Amino acid sequence: MERNQKIIRISIQGIVVNIILVIFKMAVGAVSHSIAIILDAVNNLSDALSSVITIAGTKIASRAPDKQHPFGYGRSEYISSVAISLIILFAGVSALKESLEKAVHPESTQYTAATIVIIAAAVIVKFAFGQYLKRAGNAINAQSLVASGTDAVLDAFVSLGTLAAAFAGMLWNVNIDGIIGAVISVFILKAGFDVLKETLGSIIGARVDSQFALKIKRQINTHGEVRGSYDLVLHDYGPNEMIGSVHIEVADEMTAKEIDVLTREIMADIYGRFGVLLTIGIYASNTTDSSNLEIKKAIENEIRKYPEVIQMHGFYVDTDKKAVSFDLVMDYNAENPDRTIGEIKNTLAQRYPEHTFFVYKDSDYSD
Repeated sequence: MERNQKIIRISIQGIVVNIILVIFKMAVGAVSHSIAIILDAVNNLSDALSSVITIAGTKIASRAPDKQHPFGYGRSEYISSVAISLIILFAGVSALKESLEKAVHPESTQYTAATIVIIAAAVIVKFAFGQYLKRAGNAINAQSLVASGTDAVLDAFVSLGTLAAAFAGMLWNVNIDGIIGAVISVFILKAGFDVLKETLGSIIGARVDSQFALKIKRQINTHGEVRGSYDLVLHDYGPNEMIGSVHIEVADEMTAKEIDVLTREIMADIYGRFGVLLTIGIYASNTTDSSNLEIKKAIENEIRKYPEVIQMHGFYVDTDKKAVSFDLVMDYNAENPDRTIGEIKNTLAQRYPEHTFFVYKDSDYSD
């Protein structure tokens, strides 16, 4: 709740700041007949509307899980970010159209020293406020705030372009207002596409951050009975809301009771440290028959011939049934992973005809 309240409070601050900037810029744009300044004000207005949507999305996302949505409403923040990106894109397209018309049919502008001062002040305010939003967003893992902060910093540089147009009009009586407006429009469109791309990635299911995944695996491996952790899969149900699964390798002589105690300890540890709820699967590791190591080394040597094979894990030999099973993690760019697995199986079958090999294709879900 504290995180959501902070997002709402900062968003309200953003609305106030942007409305003040809209009023000043609209007034200056009307007096100076500058399309660049007016478009800059429209951009601030879209920022204020974005903050309103952020507040609405945060309130929806804070709702408790229910029967219809057992994983909660956290992804509502991503939906609100999509809405924000569409507003930015609409503003960019409208601004570009208006700017091109002004570039072809320019109107006289009337810049003054007061105009310059107001625009310069707006640049400083937007840049400082943008940095504030980004720091706050990173501190509480709020993608919407980070995006708003990035957009605000971009707005500051866009306003610098408006300032350049004002200087050109005052010093050299050159009207580049429409051109500057077009440039501003392009930056607005880019910001909209960037926000949309990042947000859609989160909704579709982006790859989990490598450093975060490695931290979780390393922590799992600190538990004494764990011989390795693999197949970490994390599902994002909103900022700071993750559910996932992982396989751990343990000695095949462990009892069900010992495994139960171990997995409960790991689940509690990972949830306490990272806020991730894990379901834990088991890979058994041979401990009684050292002759199985020779087969494992042969497999490791064989897969080195195939650069598309990233990793082999889950190796186990059922000595009674003469069955060998293991997983191969394949590169997403592999041309024909099934053919590669077939070749590896054939080679091993020829070398160990008394064994049956079960090879399972695995995906590279996380580092």
